[in-house]
Amino acid sequence: VSLLQHGARSHRAARMQTLSLHPDCLAGPIRSVTANLRATPAGCQAEFRLEGDIAAIKVPPIALPERHDFLWQTTCFEIFWQPHGGTWYREFNLSPSSCWAAYDFDDFRLNSRDAPVDAIAVACSWSGSELVLRADIAAELRDPAQVALNAVVEDHSGNIQYWALAFPHGKPEFHSEICRQLQVERGA
Repeated sequence: VSLLQHGARSHRAARMQTLSLHPDCLAGPIRSVTANLRATPAGCQAEFRLEGDIAAIKVPPIALPERHDFLWQTTCFEIFWQPHGGTWYREFNLSPSSCWAAYDFDDFRLNSRDAPVDAIAVACSWSGSELVLRADIAAELRDPAQVALNAVVEDHSGNIQYWALAFPHGKPEFHSEICRQLQVERGA
């Protein structure tokens, strides 16, 4: 597996990527977010890390590991996977609760529908200063692909922060191709 970012080949298969806070978001209890993704023969594996005052954010309670909609309304992590050469893309929402969602789109927010997946396993652990979420996704993911790694973080006051590899101008819009800064290709 090789990962490419910004057109330059990475020699480490799962290098941590630093996410940026959207400029319109207020500073909050989280001071940094990093993530990585590794393509696997069955799909991909991802890891997200929040650093800061974890007790000050809403962490959804552990639940049955099943598909749920609207996970992005509170603390959640997202992957957008778009194979090169087309407009179709897949979105994964991964909650610290162990719940998940997967959607397919034909183009920018067009024709949303549940995406087929074989399995998604989400594990989350946290301490006073760090939260780590790991996901193992078994689903057909064509490559090479442009990938976005994103985080939504809600604090106990209801403030929401949006973190991504990059943002388009204007409001935080994770569906934008501009957010898909990680280039992924298996076996190169």
